[in-house]
Amino acid sequence: MTKNNIMNYQMKYLICFFLAVTLMIGCSKKETGPVEVGFLIHALDHERWENDRDFLIEKVQELGGTVKVKIADNDASKQLDQAKELLANGVDVLIVVPVDQFAAAEIVREAHAKNVKVISYDRLIKNCKLDFYVSTDNVKIGELQANYLTRIKPVGKYALIGGAKADNNSKFLYLGQMNELQPLVEKGDIKIVYNEFTEAWDEAEGYAHAQKILKNTKDVDAIIAGNDAIARGVMKALAEAGKEGQVLLAGMDADLHNLQEIVARHQTCTIYKPYEKLAATAAELAMKLGNGEEYERTFQTISNGEMLVPSVFHDGIIVNRENLKLTVISEGYQKEEEIYR
Repeated sequence: MTKNNIMNYQMKYLICFFLAVTLMIGCSKKETGPVEVGFLIHALDHERWENDRDFLIEKVQELGGTVKVKIADNDASKQLDQAKELLANGVDVLIVVPVDQFAAAEIVREAHAKNVKVISYDRLIKNCKLDFYVSTDNVKIGELQANYLTRIKPVGKYALIGGAKADNNSKFLYLGQMNELQPLVEKGDIKIVYNEFTEAWDEAEGYAHAQKILKNTKDVDAIIAGNDAIARGVMKALAEAGKEGQVLLAGMDADLHNLQEIVARHQTCTIYKPYEKLAATAAELAMKLGNGEEYERTFQTISNGEMLVPSVFHDGIIVNRENLKLTVISEGYQKEEEIYR
């Protein structure tokens, strides 16, 4: 991929603006009963989403609210129907992890028709009057992945297996990765031998793409995977090819199995997203909205194609074999005895 192609790609898919704004949130005061939050999740297809669900329920309940959770099983039409059901049953706020970043705009429109605000969680809903967005800074996460591997291997052949095409985060991760890789590509130190997005964030996709990489490039030095599920598929392909632990491999999500593989030196690093902080932020914002209380804070903003959406971003943390105890274990996200068993 040439530099011009990369820049055109970034301009087409990754136009965003980060500005500091202070908003005072207020609406009509809820008069009866606890705030009811509807939480729409695309699927419970990975370990991390179970944790997000549990953390969010816990945080909302601590603040005096209740949560109704709906799982869409990666079906955008089903998710819209679930949203309509929650709205018909009188939820005060919706928090949405969209199946499809574009199709979910209809959920926002349905909610606004009933004067219900929508918080997009982790994944940005595109092309609508979205109220708020809570996530990690995925551009920085992509930078963390690429920076860590290039400090170990500053010269060599790199392959990129991105996340799902339908998820806006995949493009942000890619932008961050290229922020680090492109200067080294221009120097001639790094050659990108493979660069594709997947259909889904899953192990089978990682395995299939890794097989293509190994078929066409026998001496690949490093692979950056969109998440840990994709990385697990990569490791399977590497093991079958007799290259287990011989290729640098970055992932994201800090899944337990992948942390165990980091200990075994089969995966180089992953990214821990502060899931409890994400859930706490979304819960606090939802409760303020549902209660009609004033909520003054500084937001960044990001373009979703139609507007600059007030957003809160938390930073991801690189996790490697040396800092496991100082990151995911000290944070209480994973147990030491489980990682080192």
